[in-house]
Amino acid sequence: MTYVAPDDSASGRRPLERGFPIERISAIAERERRAKRHYRPIYTMHKWWARRLGSVGRAISLYGLITDADATTIHGEGRQITLDGPDESALAGAIDAVSATDPDALWPWYTSDITIDDVRVYDPFMGGGTFLTEAARFGADVIGTDLNPVAWFVTKTQLGASSVELDAFDAAFESVTAEVAEELTNHYQTPCPHASDDHTADVMHALWVKELDCVSCGDTVPLFSDRRVANGRYDHKGEYLVHCPDCEALVYTDDWEAETTCTDCETTFDPSAGTVGGGEYACRHCGQRYPVTDAVAEQGGYSQRLYAIEYYCPTCDGDRDSPAKGYKAASDADRERYETAADEWAASDELREYVPDDPIPEGAITAASSISGNDLFQHGYTAWTDCYNDRQLLALATLLRAIDDVEEPLIQEYLLLAFSDMLRFNTMLVGYQASKNHINDLFQTNTFDPVTRPAEANPWGTDYGMGTFRKSVQMVRDGIEYAHAPTDRYLTPEGDTATARFTTPIKTDSELHQADMRDVELSEPVDLIITDPPYYDQLLYADLADYFYVWQRQLLGDRYEAFAPALTPRTGSIVENPFTEQCASDFEADLAEAFATMERQLADDGLLAFTYRYTDAAAWGTLVDTVCDAGFTIEQLYPLSVNVPSFTDASDAEFDVLVVAVPRVEQPTPTSWRALRREMHRDVGELRETLERERSLSQGERGVLELGACLRRYSEHAGRIEQDGEPMDARAVVEAMFTLIEDAGELTATDIFLDLLDDMPDDIAAVHDSIRGTNVDMDTLQQRRLIIESPEGPQLGTWDAPARIRYVDHCVANETNVTPLVKLQFLRRRFERGESLQPQLDAWRDDEGLQALASRLADATGDETYRRLLAERDTTDL
Repeated sequence: MTYVAPDDSASGRRPLERGFPIERISAIAERERRAKRHYRPIYTMHKWWARRLGSVGRAISLYGLITDADATTIHGEGRQITLDGPDESALAGAIDAVSATDPDALWPWYTSDITIDDVRVYDPFMGGGTFLTEAARFGADVIGTDLNPVAWFVTKTQLGASSVELDAFDAAFESVTAEVAEELTNHYQTPCPHASDDHTADVMHALWVKELDCVSCGDTVPLFSDRRVANGRYDHKGEYLVHCPDCEALVYTDDWEAETTCTDCETTFDPSAGTVGGGEYACRHCGQRYPVTDAVAEQGGYSQRLYAIEYYCPTCDGDRDSPAKGYKAASDADRERYETAADEWAASDELREYVPDDPIPEGAITAASSISGNDLFQHGYTAWTDCYNDRQLLALATLLRAIDDVEEPLIQEYLLLAFSDMLRFNTMLVGYQASKNHINDLFQTNTFDPVTRPAEANPWGTDYGMGTFRKSVQMVRDGIEYAHAPTDRYLTPEGDTATARFTTPIKTDSELHQADMRDVELSEPVDLIITDPPYYDQLLYADLADYFYVWQRQLLGDRYEAFAPALTPRTGSIVENPFTEQCASDFEADLAEAFATMERQLADDGLLAFTYRYTDAAAWGTLVDTVCDAGFTIEQLYPLSVNVPSFTDASDAEFDVLVVAVPRVEQPTPTSWRALRREMHRDVGELRETLERERSLSQGERGVLELGACLRRYSEHAGRIEQDGEPMDARAVVEAMFTLIEDAGELTATDIFLDLLDDMPDDIAAVHDSIRGTNVDMDTLQQRRLIIESPEGPQLGTWDAPARIRYVDHCVANETNVTPLVKLQFLRRRFERGESLQPQLDAWRDDEGLQALASRLADATGDETYRRLLAERDTTDL
């Protein structure tokens, strides 16, 4: 038995509607996830949150865009190299061959340098622009919309990268280097601890600690959660570097959670014991504990003290006796160098024009809310400049002024992109990760988390370290180079391999809107919409993106209307946001408008493909209803990532899926849940058998495909499904689908009988069709007289059908096959004849399934007698 989806023919249907190479994508996507810059440097030029992987976007574009081999061109050396043999003449057959059992038919062209004529792709929630960029690689005319100006700018620079001449970009960076490199480097120098000639080393990271005055004794309390500084390097590998609380020396220990003796002052201390935890500080002098945020409010903020330096010494590099990288306690010279920079900043009125001194807006991320427990304001941060120390502000303003001096606006914007992205690491809102010896990324938790031990990076950068301007520029340059001549990677038995560079650059022509997608009017319908729509309160982009926006606006505010306002827009955001009083129902209503807008923007023969995260049946049920109410029919669900062990529990499952839908051709027709459930059972049973035979999928992956088959059936009847005469909402349907998938193929003869009570076919062949895909066969139903053939057509074996009566009496008399249905039908007939039920009730009192089945029979037949049969009373009391 082979699964065939309804109307599953190649003619007029895109490959994505018939199959998707999950196994291939999963393998390559997992590698890309671990090495994004290695795979597609175009997407590491600047941070955007929750980016979908480029490999996923390319596969969706390939399977969603190609419909006609004659409208495609294969260029250069980028022809198929993952499998043997395909060429242009084989493409037409591959397009038609894609199916649930052969999704790989088109995969050989994944690594081809291929373009497609006259196709239009739209992403109404473009975010970081991954889907648009991958579609543009196929030569599509791409259109994108996003309300957030940072998303607009990031996507604009991605799609325009192949128009940037690398020589011009390099020359501009050299001019910036000549203008500021020496000055910025000088601000981040430290006496080399190994120097015999007083030479200096480069500061990689300056490690600070916040301090408060004890409210009880007035002693200064440094807010260390513990005294770890870093893991040991070189000769100290396997040891830990810790900070002495008495003399402030840095000493090595074998175990940072055990007592350690300082080699400088001989104090014994526990490095795991800190002075702050649980929102309170603990004074080492008097033992006073006190809430940190209360002390901040009372004392007008924290003071900060430099306590350690991570350095790199180019002079010592290569000297075996003097490690080039290391850590040292901060010296008076280090503090004096900082103070010199701070004084320069205080006197730099002209540079202040390049720094955003706007107030930080209150929001669900910046202030404490149900989404974020952090509150910048309670920790003394009120303006964006509070997120940096004076030396950082001096360096950043100096660097931004040099970028502003670049005459070519296009090149200037790509240097600004590098500058903006480095801000993730160059802020006093990030700390140093001692266990990995590197600085943290501000947005590793997608929130603003004020740390008590800030780490100050070297903005210009050394040969080592993360988040420096030099490294950010290199990442942008790599992205530009990739845009000129992209490559793709694929897997062979030997491992991960790169294609030759494509001769086709990423197409630069694009139409990008910074707007509410509901307000955008397209000039003509599009062929394909690929998008990643918002999901309740999962990410509040406006609050996060303001951090980049206020800096980008320094150069772009007079250039683009999108950057004229002081902050990114909130009005028009489709999101659940407690701070703006947008609740879940508001989000759902806005999302419904968005899908209705997409339906109007899509061509009649177009395709909608969007990614979504399943977290609970209620949200998913709402989504399904929203999509169907907007005029779409759901065709397929494909897994992108699945929490396999809990997939079959609708309340606990979590997975990312690709939803494939098309504009509805026919209006939904009414049906009962039982009839729909029977159809779904058949589809799931056949699909499971086919997938187990033809493909190697995990339980979770197979479950998502089965859920897709159920939703395709649901779409045919969306909004018109009844259960026991009452409308059935989508949430209940989705929950039932999970149960159905879990139990697929395990229907009993009683289940089939109950379903047929609701919708009995007119002929025996139709009855055969209705049970196809289950583990119940027609012989079983007929032997048990649940289906009785007659000249008038098939009849059901109800309690009063003579043939069924004889079968039931035989079972009870001989105590064979006395199923719950047999018992209830026997009781029902005795009741009808006025006979006592007590002997049977006494005998069958331990059958726990009787009550539930009695209710199901009452619902299916409208005969309330079934509910009353199990009362422990004589029939005369009934």
